[in-house]
Amino acid sequence: MTTVRIALASVRVPATPEESVRLATSAVAEAGRQGALVVCFPECFVPGYRWPGTTAPPPDPAFLERAWADVAVAAKAAGITVILGTERVTDRGLQITACVISPDGTVAGWQDKGQLDPSEESIYPAFATERRVFTAGPLTFGIVICHEGWRYPETVRWAARRGAQVVFHPHAHIAEPGSYRPVTFADPANTFHEKAILCRAAENTCYFASVNGASDGSGITSAVARPDGTLQCYQPYGKEGLLVADLDLSVATGLLASRCRTSPM
Repeated sequence: MTTVRIALASVRVPATPEESVRLATSAVAEAGRQGALVVCFPECFVPGYRWPGTTAPPPDPAFLERAWADVAVAAKAAGITVILGTERVTDRGLQITACVISPDGTVAGWQDKGQLDPSEESIYPAFATERRVFTAGPLTFGIVICHEGWRYPETVRWAARRGAQVVFHPHAHIAEPGSYRPVTFADPANTFHEKAILCRAAENTCYFASVNGASDGSGITSAVARPDGTLQCYQPYGKEGLLVADLDLSVATGLLASRCRTSPM
């Protein structure tokens, strides 16, 4: 049996781009101290998600380069792989992405978001056309970002069919005015999102690790689902911190994903 430890950075939603970097580097260091092999951050954690209806600073490629460099230094010091939810400016426009940083502080690659929520299309005009998997020691993993994981199961299946034992799912959600405030994971009164976490794991026989920032009243929290679709752990609603989980890779067989008879993407 091979067991690996992962951490989901359920830290507070940053108030400024500068705070996002401070929170990220601090969480990387703490995840390293706790023995995690990989730590994953929420969607666009750096410089902060551009919430519809709010005013955010314009995209700043120079700031992003410095931020990625600072997180890379922290990753190397902690000896940990980092999945940093961020944005980047491309020739197609502003792109939601995840930057994967290796324990030696180098960038292993990017997973851009390929399926946008309709509310994002005017803010983040660029989208991905390619997917990939990554490795960290004995672990092979994929990344699906927010809307992709909730509504497009084939994105998770693509990674599982290519050997991913866990698919990380950075997303960004805060409470809407007057919205229901859950206290128990996947309660029938909650939104469909947490049930989708369990489904993505069960239908692909892989772990599914979904990470959201901590904010008061958010209807969705961070959680890890086992390959049989049962809940392994979740972060208490609104509580800031690292959600740490030990994964038994022997049970992440990808069996059901491999049995799909049609092209998953």
